[in-house]
Amino acid sequence: MNIENIKSQFPIFSKKINGKPLVYLDNSNSSQKPHSVINRLNDFYKNEFSNIGRSIHSLSVNATNKFDETRMSVKNFINANSKDEIIFTKNATESINLVASTFGQKYIKKGDEILITDLEHHSNYVPWHYLRENKGAVIKFAPINDEGDIIISEFEKLITTKTKIIAITHLSNVTGTIVPIKEIIDIAHKKNIPVLVDGCQSAPHIKIDVKDLDCDFYAISCHKVYGPTGVGILYAKQKWLEELPPYIGGGGMISEVKKNEISYAPLPEKYEAGTMPTAEVVAFNESIKFMQSVGIENLVNHEKELTYYALEKLKKINSVNIIGSPKNKASVISFTIKGVHPHDIATILDEDGVAIRAGHHCCQILHQRLNLPATARASFGVYNTKEDIDILCKAVENCRKIFDLK
Repeated sequence: MNIENIKSQFPIFSKKINGKPLVYLDNSNSSQKPHSVINRLNDFYKNEFSNIGRSIHSLSVNATNKFDETRMSVKNFINANSKDEIIFTKNATESINLVASTFGQKYIKKGDEILITDLEHHSNYVPWHYLRENKGAVIKFAPINDEGDIIISEFEKLITTKTKIIAITHLSNVTGTIVPIKEIIDIAHKKNIPVLVDGCQSAPHIKIDVKDLDCDFYAISCHKVYGPTGVGILYAKQKWLEELPPYIGGGGMISEVKKNEISYAPLPEKYEAGTMPTAEVVAFNESIKFMQSVGIENLVNHEKELTYYALEKLKKINSVNIIGSPKNKASVISFTIKGVHPHDIATILDEDGVAIRAGHHCCQILHQRLNLPATARASFGVYNTKEDIDILCKAVENCRKIFDLK
């Protein structure tokens, strides 16, 4: 791939931070946006804006068609069976809350069990906690080993006749662990247990095929996939969307309203109440086109090469400790520097124009398991280069000098 050509498509990289070129290594938090996405968003607002599905004038019909084009693109991008299995939300957090709320309302009662893991982001724990509080459900946490991998044998032991759903990340935003989702789904389905996959981190970095995975639900945040904020995706098998109740009530998700009864719209509108983020959804189609123009396989190989280059360089720096060494790892590296708080690391690196994240990364349970209050995290995207890694490592060395580390 011509990375410089790819990088030139992102206007933010013409910006300097503290007088230095921006080295953006906070992609697990959110990715930057190419010209095509920004321009499409702007063009839609300037020339095409209208609400969708409510009017028959030309602007509304066009906007509705463009909105549906993105739905079809998402369907093809993740290889769903039908575009009716694609629900637009405001982010993956809302997607997971939608499932937890509707599935919980219909199928969870006191004493029923929900199985998650020690790797989970708060967005794939807190929604299930609500069911624990409100319905008396039990949450079980599948353990990980010191390398950051799920212990499959222990995972299986936690499944009982009371297990109603398994909710699990596809890729850890702390250790970079790529979870063996297909194996876990196979284990679950043999016991007739549905599986929700948190795909926030995986969607930008791994080829997603929901048909091959056979997952029941898959959640994505578009702002991590080179797209706009304010848009999320919930993929769900059609049988679940037909069985589960609506999540939010209002305009757009109804078929007929009477004083004594309401009937709901067919899929997917049943789950898309109110005015949707139309411009952002339309612009997300350009994000998919961008990913496809690069080639998912090319992107995966590039990020894998970057990750191992960064690991080798960081490991050679005294006092740096890499968090986790999973068997299958994606482009996330969390680390600490002995004697330096991660917030100080991030602040000093920012002086060199290097953007990383510091903190618990919305994974406090995982940090408790690792016996760490916080970590520094560098995460890579398609536009990052080995030169970016070199600058990162030089900035880390500078941090060590400031703290007079040997």
